[in-house]
Amino acid sequence: MDLAFIAFLVFALTAVAAAIGVISFRNPVHAALSLVLTFFSVACVWLIAGAEFLGVALVLVYVGAVMVLLLFVVMMLDIDVAPLCEGFVRYLPLGLAVAVVMLVEILLLIGVKAQVSTPLAVDPTAGISNTAWLARALFTRFLLPFETAAVILTVAVIAAVMLTLRRREGAKHQNPGDQARVRAGDRLRMVKVDAVRPAPELPPRSLDESASDVEVKP
Repeated sequence: MDLAFIAFLVFALTAVAAAIGVISFRNPVHAALSLVLTFFSVACVWLIAGAEFLGVALVLVYVGAVMVLLLFVVMMLDIDVAPLCEGFVRYLPLGLAVAVVMLVEILLLIGVKAQVSTPLAVDPTAGISNTAWLARALFTRFLLPFETAAVILTVAVIAAVMLTLRRREGAKHQNPGDQARVRAGDRLRMVKVDAVRPAPELPPRSLDESASDVEVKP
C-alpha cells in the first residue's frame, strides 16, 4: 500500500463524510461549509488521478460559487437570517475544522506529488499536459457536442430572463428610459425651513379660569 493509495482513501472518506454532513446539518451555514469540504476533497481525488484541470476547475467554479448558492437558497426559502448573522463565533469551530482538514489534504497531496516521480495516472499522450490534451479533445473530436451544450445553455438563460420579464398584473416594473430622462426639478423641491422656531405665545388667562384649574382637596 503506497502513499498515493493512502491519500486516495483519505480524500474519498473525507468527501463521503462531508457529503453526509451536507444533507444532515439543519443549519444552512454548516451545510455550506460541508459542501466546500466535499468539493475540495473531490478535487484532491481528481489531482491524485492525474486530472489537474478538472480538479482546479472544480475548486474555482464550485467552491467559489457556493456562497452565492447559499445566498439564493436563503432568499428562496425565506429563512430567518437574523439569528444567523448574530456573529461568526458560533460558526468558528466548524470553520476551523474544515480549514484544518483542507490544510492536511493539501500537505498530503504535496507529499504524494513529491514522492511519486512518475505521473499518478497513465497518460495516453506522453509529453502532453492534461490541460492540452483536454483542450485538443474538446475542440476537435467533441466540438459538436460542446457547441450543442453551449447553445442549449444559452437558450435556457434567455428563457429564464424572458420568464422573469413577463408582464403580470399587480407587478411593478422599471423603465430605464424614463429613469434616464428624469430631471432634478421633477423629483426635488427646495424648501426653506427656519432652524429655530419660537414657541407660540398663549393668550393671558383670567383669575377665574386659573382658579378653576386648581384641584381643591378636602
